[in-house]
Amino acid sequence: MRVGFVLLESFTLNAFSGFIEAMRLSADKGGRSRQIACGWEIMGGKDVTASCGLKITPTSELADPGLFDYIAVCGGNGYLERQQPRWLDDYLHRAADAGTPLIGLCTGTFNIARAGLMEGYVACVHWNVFEAFKEQFPHIRAVPDRIFVHAGDRISCAGSAGACDLALHLITQHCGHEKAQQSIRHMMLQGVRPSTHPQAHFYGEMQNVRDSAVRRVVHLMEQSLNEPPRVPELARQAGISPRQLDRRFIAELNQTPSRYFRDMRLRYGAWLLTHTTDKIAQIAVDTGFADAAHFSRAFRALYSTTPQGYRTAMQPESRNHTDPSADITKAARAH
Repeated sequence: MRVGFVLLESFTLNAFSGFIEAMRLSADKGGRSRQIACGWEIMGGKDVTASCGLKITPTSELADPGLFDYIAVCGGNGYLERQQPRWLDDYLHRAADAGTPLIGLCTGTFNIARAGLMEGYVACVHWNVFEAFKEQFPHIRAVPDRIFVHAGDRISCAGSAGACDLALHLITQHCGHEKAQQSIRHMMLQGVRPSTHPQAHFYGEMQNVRDSAVRRVVHLMEQSLNEPPRVPELARQAGISPRQLDRRFIAELNQTPSRYFRDMRLRYGAWLLTHTTDKIAQIAVDTGFADAAHFSRAFRALYSTTPQGYRTAMQPESRNHTDPSADITKAARAH
């Protein structure tokens, strides 16, 4: 399996390193890093700086896309920019014309879409950039409820640790189960998460919300689940008074900011109950509640059951690893 990487300025190191390390450890025995079962090039004409400040030197110029099984675009903090270099558009079109599948790692999917090459495909994006993707590409179906979507010639990954799962998925397809297991053992992982493994589902659906202050405050809430700021502080960061924020939230979402934030934190708590084995006391802390008793009272009020009751009821579903993304994949391929 050969992959050509295109790193863009301010790319996210976690997604890139997770993907390429999974390949490196599958490529050779004993972690010796010889490019045998897997090969890669980091392509470009100059050093590229990750969002953390680390500089990466490319190993080659842009190479013939036909030399690779995949071209992976590693995006990052530049996803809000509405234009991109002409050389990137040209290269991605060359790859598509050559029949080389394109991978969007993290916000690299924005760049593939900006080149006009995601039409008719489903895009998997990180929950944190979901609204930005929908705003920029309203005609492309985007999903923030899984870690990657493999839809033939277009593969999109939410990024972060999910990039490692995507790499292992592709290694299994190209190199076999044992090569993927070799990498899993070296990386001390417990296994490969399927494409349908959900992202932490606590983001707010904002597609019908037009009030920019409300949208900004919801985004701030998403970043502060374990240490929830008070409404006056949220209002200050939005540039309005707490009373104005209350009125605008009720007008847009039919809830006060404090009620909306509490329900968001409880949704995150429900996700943690289903997808982790953390103790309820720890989940209470991670969702910004004072203690397990406070969390349990609020949880029961919203879900009509205790946290433990919810966890028990959801266990069979959380262990079901069948892939309900088949319909998404079929739809994506029928473009």
